[in-house]
Amino acid sequence: MRGAAAWAVRGAAGALAAAALAHTLWNGLAEPGVALAFGTLVAVGELARRDRPGALDHQGAPLGSAGALAYALLGQSAGRPTQHGVLETVAVVAAAALAGIVPHVARGRGSDADHLARRVLTVAFAAACFQPLHTSGRLQERVGHGPYLVVFLLLLLVLVALCDAVLATALGGARTGRPYGPLLRDGLRAQLGIGPAICATGVVIALGAAVAGLWAIPVFSVPLLLTQLSFHRITAIRTTYRQTISSLARATEIAGYTPPGHSRRVAALCCAVGRELGLSERELTVLEYAALMHDIGQLSLVDPVPDGATAELPAAEARRIAGLGGEVARQSGVPAEVAVVVERQADPYREQPPLARIVRAVNAYDDLVGAHRHPGGSLAALERLRLGTGRDYQPEVVECLARVLARGGRGRVVPVPPG
Repeated sequence: MRGAAAWAVRGAAGALAAAALAHTLWNGLAEPGVALAFGTLVAVGELARRDRPGALDHQGAPLGSAGALAYALLGQSAGRPTQHGVLETVAVVAAAALAGIVPHVARGRGSDADHLARRVLTVAFAAACFQPLHTSGRLQERVGHGPYLVVFLLLLLVLVALCDAVLATALGGARTGRPYGPLLRDGLRAQLGIGPAICATGVVIALGAAVAGLWAIPVFSVPLLLTQLSFHRITAIRTTYRQTISSLARATEIAGYTPPGHSRRVAALCCAVGRELGLSERELTVLEYAALMHDIGQLSLVDPVPDGATAELPAAEARRIAGLGGEVARQSGVPAEVAVVVERQADPYREQPPLARIVRAVNAYDDLVGAHRHPGGSLAALERLRLGTGRDYQPEVVECLARVLARGGRGRVVPVPPG
């Protein structure tokens, strides 16, 4: 079902783009200058696109998105009514987006058919809601050109954002195997990032071009371009910070206190469980940092724990090591929430903060699987966790972990690969 939904989305986008391009080639462009200006903006936005690897980034090309929406919502250019219509809008946006993607493919970054499919369908939805009303004159009769038109456009863009989130959910569900509910929540949260700036810029460009003509495009694109650059800088800073924490967490592996790759496996699996539970991006970041540093307290020990498996230790000793880890985390300058999760990871789950429950269960799973990485070992480890749900592990977290592992193993429980 998931694959069928994704292929339906891609097929609909491909068929619509092909029909729009054929229609435009046959009939020609209604306003070649307007089409060239907005097509250039979309292509430049795609060229400047920077996606975060492994992340669910719904707005990788904000400038291109704003330009496409502005073209879909364009009713006038310098006071003259436009006549480009729905199919021409889709054709221009699809051709420009393809032109912007080609250099990425040439540099070996791969093509993003899902991104292009979403772009085509969301622009088609926006244009289908606006262009027929504008061309027939009903929009002017019922809304006019005053503040009511701005309100109408903003409400329309809210629907467009919802449409994009739904499409991303359908495509992401097929690609990742995650449930639609958490994926849709992630999509809606992503829209709240740079999404309002994209919508506002799209409306301002469309309204500005209606009065001032095509000169409004570069003038009103600059603020969003600066915002996009700021987002890139913030992303780079976060990436550097995460790499620093990862390097600090590897100290336990280098010193021989934990097996190679243990902290990275725990962090990756914790994030997968957190997404399954519907955690926010902020909570997932705290969870990842805490999972990477969860064994840092072992550096204070004189004698290493065998295989670094704290899940097999007496409760009092495990809590002591966790407390030492919390102190080290605080001294390293990580956010206070991270240190709390590290410090409380060995407590009974009813006394733990929610993120610490995830770290404890996932760490115990990886410790119990140990060097015997095969399906039987995974099943036995999960059974041990289920037996401990009376006190040590939250039942919901354990069952969520089982679902994540089952999807990773195409229907059977397998561990996360080393490294």
